Amino acid sequence: MTIIAAADGSALGNPGPAGWAWYIDESRWRCGGWTRGTNNQGELTAVLDLLRQTAHSPEPLHILCDSQYVINSVTKWMNGWKRKGWKKADGKPVLNVEVMKALDEAMRGREVTFEWVKGHAGHELNEKADVLANGAAKAHASRREPAAGPGFPGARSVGAGDDPAVPPVAAGDAPPATATGGRPATAAPAAPAGPTDADAEPDLFSLEDPGTATAPSTATAQSTTTSRSASNPPSASEVDLVVELERSLLTDVVRGDRRRLEALLDPSWSHVCARGQIWSRGDTLAATGSPDRATGERTMEVIEARELASDTILVVWRERSRGDSILRSSVWVRSGGSWRQTFHQGTAET
Repeated sequence: MTIIAAADGSALGNPGPAGWAWYIDESRWRCGGWTRGTNNQGELTAVLDLLRQTAHSPEPLHILCDSQYVINSVTKWMNGWKRKGWKKADGKPVLNVEVMKALDEAMRGREVTFEWVKGHAGHELNEKADVLANGAAKAHASRREPAAGPGFPGARSVGAGDDPAVPPVAAGDAPPATATGGRPATAAPAAPAGPTDADAEPDLFSLEDPGTATAPSTATAQSTTTSRSASNPPSASEVDLVVELERSLLTDVVRGDRRRLEALLDPSWSHVCARGQIWSRGDTLAATGSPDRATGERTMEVIEARELASDTILVVWRERSRGDSILRSSVWVRSGGSWRQTFHQGTAET
């Protein structure tokens, strides 16, 4: 019989107190986290821990996940990354590479399938995993250790490691492993001072590999760690991040989720649409989820992305949808370490 499990991650602040969890049923689940991590690290760790916990079982494993970033990483991009020495198509290093390598190893010889499920949409297993992951993140925010859960029968404890980007080394069928520093791995110990800019990444909700031409992504949260002065302008990776955040706003998944839009749109946001109408942030949030706001299939062709000031980035791009072509431009501002769109305009091409 196939094992069906949901895996999920959470981060308060992204990065911030983070949690991960997987859930099969009331007697088979696990969670953990760190004092600082990202959503993606939580999602990846949940899948890795589930793979390791069920490694001794001969049954196929079917993983439900609301992160296309995780699914695509494992099922689409990983083979190419390995051929390129764990580099992406644009030559940049793969983020969270140690976890990716551990996932690759844990998948070998296994019959594992993935299924994307929409997050926060009432899917029973996904909701259970979400509650556990979020609870673990909140526990770490309060400097408490979450209850790790019963795990999978017959499994050894592998834990999440001290650093969310570096999982503990699996040790075959050895007794329960310990995390770095001798603490039991089930304790989901606290992480160090958090990711650097080199580790910064958009949120879990699904990023396409930035170096490949693929369908629009649905990344929605930011992971820059500190605001900067004029002497320390946005890096190239931050410009790439803003482009991916822009791309996420094309998707129905993001546009239908008020929470995600609130995180991406600055309080002063306004939009001059191609029909000449002006939308405020409140107008857009009020229309969240309405059927006429569905975007359908849209593509984004980036024309220009550059910094205008130390905390301001401009993105100019072409949208193609249903045979129409619209030139769009957006201004993104960084406030409190997060990038938010503050202005957007669209002009129909003749």
